[in-house]
Amino acid sequence: MSHHTLPRAHPGTGAPSPTGAVGTAPVATSPVATSPAATAARAAGEPPSAAEQASAAAAPPAADPPPAADPLSAVDPLSVWPGSTAPVGHDDLAVAGVPLTEVADRFGTPAYVLDEAEVRHRCHAYLRAFPGADVYYAAKAFLCRALVHWVREEGLGLDVCSAGELELAVGAGFPPERIVLHGNAKSPADLRAALRLGVGRIVIDSTSEIARLAAAVPPGARQKVLIRVVPGIAAGGHAKIRTGTDGQKFGLSLTDGSAQHALARVLGQPRLELVGLHCHLGSQITTVKPYLSAVRRLTGLLARIHEQHGITLPELDLGGGHGVAYRPGEPTLDLASLGSRLRAELARGCAAAGLPVPRLAVEPGRAIVGPAGVVLYRVLSVKRTGAHTFVAVDGGMSDNPRPALYGVRYAPRLIGRRPSAAPEPVTVVGRHCEAGDVLAADVELPGDLRPGDLLAVPVAGAYHLSMASAYNLVGRPPVVAVTEGQARLLVRRESLADIQERDIGL
Repeated sequence: MSHHTLPRAHPGTGAPSPTGAVGTAPVATSPVATSPAATAARAAGEPPSAAEQASAAAAPPAADPPPAADPLSAVDPLSVWPGSTAPVGHDDLAVAGVPLTEVADRFGTPAYVLDEAEVRHRCHAYLRAFPGADVYYAAKAFLCRALVHWVREEGLGLDVCSAGELELAVGAGFPPERIVLHGNAKSPADLRAALRLGVGRIVIDSTSEIARLAAAVPPGARQKVLIRVVPGIAAGGHAKIRTGTDGQKFGLSLTDGSAQHALARVLGQPRLELVGLHCHLGSQITTVKPYLSAVRRLTGLLARIHEQHGITLPELDLGGGHGVAYRPGEPTLDLASLGSRLRAELARGCAAAGLPVPRLAVEPGRAIVGPAGVVLYRVLSVKRTGAHTFVAVDGGMSDNPRPALYGVRYAPRLIGRRPSAAPEPVTVVGRHCEAGDVLAADVELPGDLRPGDLLAVPVAGAYHLSMASAYNLVGRPPVVAVTEGQARLLVRRESLADIQERDIGL
């Protein structure tokens, strides 16, 4: 999601627009056409053929045109920043009314800045786009106690992947019955915590998990579970974040019958209550059509389950993976179109199969918290070697491994002073002892950058600090919330004392 989907506020208002209006480009809402034979096969729950797998994400162009870049992006360099972002003088930016230079001076750098109102606004947008559905915030994107409170207050559920995330959330007051536990390899501690705290749903990811979970459920109790189905659909911004295809570690395949086998085994466990199917295609998906393909295949499986076992599953969780723009002009998923077309496709498929429409669930993470975050760095050195200019900052892959993992590209910006030189291509690198410690390659920044300058990088709220490491024993940055002109510390900086206290042996 970008501000094409969630419109930015007028500069100086300090808050996103409350209207929730979506992009100006026309959005097609008609279903993707399929052949009668393919429809019949899906309705019977048959696994997709090899040809269907190869073209799983294909659809007539008129039904789902390629994602359009935000029309503002070509002229508005702030289009990917939080909606409250506004210029301050000639050389600074304020987020939620707080100048970023003041944040850097007060809390040091590197530092993560999180716009509370932007997070809440994006929660509202999901509830509007999916009325009557369950919206679970994916905690793996970023989690802290304050964010737990925001998500709860805005009416979302929570998707967690470990006992650590679960304990933090429940300890912060989140209702466990509104939590879903995921994971391809849940530890005994994960399952014990989930059962002890009473999570609402546990997603079964492998057949070996079924008996182990059932044995851990106390006598006389039943645990509600979903089966994670791999539908054989390739979607996502990078091969390492595509999880809807066979040949990767997540879920149970529809193609080879693993999902159907697991379903039968769960139904044979009296301490497990199968309430639905789960599917997660991947991350950074910017078109609707892969989700429509997933709905069709899972609706077919629901029909087959009804035919073979005589049960009607009441829930369908389609995961998340909703793409956002990291740089002006990049495509983003149209949330309003996604919500309306998913609901229409699900209703149509269930009507054709003679099934009631299950309760829908989605699991956005990055799309809620990513564009609400900004990271601040100080320049440590500027090195010109041949045709290359390297700008080294006081953070790097220990607080943002995503460029090294996925080749992600960002749009850093100089703040705090007016440049006197024209922009030129530079590569922003981190302080770590790795050649791959690159934060932003070949970006345009002023040619007079110097040590002490302040760089701000937008769309830094997701999968930065949550994936941070202790590489070179550089402490992890703090997280600062900004709202209505005020800044407050949510997560303090990790100190050298913190690191040394964990080292207890000689």
